[in-house]
Amino acid sequence: MFDTAVKYDIEVIKEEARQLVKKGLVQRNQPIYALCKYIPGRDWICVELELEKNEFLLRDKIIDLLGREDWSED
Repeated sequence: MFDTAVKYDIEVIKEEARQLVKKGLVQRNQPIYALCKYIPGRDWICVELELEKNEFLLRDKIIDLLGREDWSED
C-alpha cells in the first residue's frame, strides 16, 4: 500500500505560510485556517492534525505560525 498524500510536517506548513504571506495571498494577522484555501482538501486533514500536534489552533494567527522572521531589507 502506497501513501500518496503529501507529507505535511510543521516546517513544510510554516514554509507554505511564509510563501503565501510573501506573495500577498494571506496576511500575517489572518487566522491559520485561511491557509485552507491554498491546500488541497484531501491534504487539509493532515495539515490540521500536524498543527494540533504542534499545539496550534486554527484560530491562531498566521504570524504565530511564522514565528521569527528574517528581514533582508534592513
